Amino acid sequence: MHQIKNFINNEFIEPASRDYLDVTEPATGQVYAKVPLSDAADVDRAAVAAKAAFPAWAALPAAERSRLLLRLADLIDANLDRLAQAESLDCGKPIALARAIDIPRSAANFRYFATAILHTPGEMYETDQPAVGGPLHAINYTLRRPRSVAGLISPWNLPLYLLSWKIAPAIATGNTCIAKPSEVTPMTGAILGELVREAGIPPGVVNIVHGDGRTCGSAIVSHPDVPAISFTGSTGVGRWIGETCGRMLKRVSLELGGKNPFIIFDDADLAQAIPTAVRGAFTNQGQICLCGSRLLVHQRVFERVLDGVVAGAKALKIGDPSDAATQFGALVSRQHLDKVAGMVDEARQLRGVIHCGGASVPTASLSERCRNGYFYQPTVISGLDPACRVEREEIFGPVVTLQPFDDDEHAISLANATDYGLAATIFTNDLSRAHRTADRLHSGIVWINSWLVRDLRTPFGGTKASGVGREGGLEAIRFFTEPKNVCVRI
Repeated sequence: MHQIKNFINNEFIEPASRDYLDVTEPATGQVYAKVPLSDAADVDRAAVAAKAAFPAWAALPAAERSRLLLRLADLIDANLDRLAQAESLDCGKPIALARAIDIPRSAANFRYFATAILHTPGEMYETDQPAVGGPLHAINYTLRRPRSVAGLISPWNLPLYLLSWKIAPAIATGNTCIAKPSEVTPMTGAILGELVREAGIPPGVVNIVHGDGRTCGSAIVSHPDVPAISFTGSTGVGRWIGETCGRMLKRVSLELGGKNPFIIFDDADLAQAIPTAVRGAFTNQGQICLCGSRLLVHQRVFERVLDGVVAGAKALKIGDPSDAATQFGALVSRQHLDKVAGMVDEARQLRGVIHCGGASVPTASLSERCRNGYFYQPTVISGLDPACRVEREEIFGPVVTLQPFDDDEHAISLANATDYGLAATIFTNDLSRAHRTADRLHSGIVWINSWLVRDLRTPFGGTKASGVGREGGLEAIRFFTEPKNVCVRI
């Protein structure tokens, strides 16, 4: 039984309460670790350390901060197998996915922001205007300075990837931080603390405090010495964070849920569109906020796409996440599996047609080690009313629905018919149609003839109930810094 500790001031320490939560391996249903149930006392200790470390870290030359972040990125690369195994164990995701995506992209996050701070352009304006006593000439320039302590709260579906997505820009720009990984998947966050210390990052710059949202997360959000909060998670929790930060006049970034349309027009290259739709629906068991969970298909190619997606779903190799050949692993928890199953049962009651899946994976098809795990079959559903809850609310699991459309207007109407607006995908060979459709979709991100292509320089985030603000690139650097205009009369 592994006992995780908080990482505060470059030391691993027990929570003040000495209380711990169980950590369960999704693939087996067995408890394998304990994680601190931290509370306000632990957050306050981390805030004291972060606040004390801030002046020296902020004053450190950007080139030196860059060097330390690049060293951390190198250490993540050097520990790829260890981190991938921990991520697979924690999340139930295939280890091949963790090796190929989660861990390399975590290193890339630190590497990108380590170099971005060396090349970020400044702002300068020459001013020439009439004034009493004669013309006035001046130069305005804008300084960007770190805010101080950033509170960073990340979810369970991409634990290290999304934690590093927040820590990297926060500390690169000179802030210190208090980070909270999900209590469901804490292992790679704990390992990151070891690597932070090994990289030579000074004490107090990165503090990792574990616990649930009720006791630990809320204490970070409401702490008076944490002026900036970056959160990725559910829309419901995001609303509470927004209200709390609004009252305290804190800077807040919220990356929330999605119910993303994946639109296939009748002129699309189906040889590319169909396998991409399968990946977009079922990667990480559908537990990615960017998954294309609503397939909107032109009626002329609807049956071909439906048959292809069903065949693709059935072909996925389901099994032990630790097996390198596995393509589809376990859901993160029993509670989440029950939620997914409940939504599929609701689709049945609404007379949706379930073409494949629709149930837990038969235990006889799993290895003996995994027979108590949280495995649910890739599920394809059609025939639902577009206005029903299954079509409008985020399921966040291996469930994709298909809706036919008649023309471009119909497709756009269906795509925008949810409270969410995170991401969308369009497949068409008509470039004009692609641009027209992208412009009218209520989405923060639109992929054309592709899915999940990420460039760290681009803004990331959604509209409507999918969040507030943007992460990535210059947007992240702006979020974690305070602009100060200086006007000099010449």
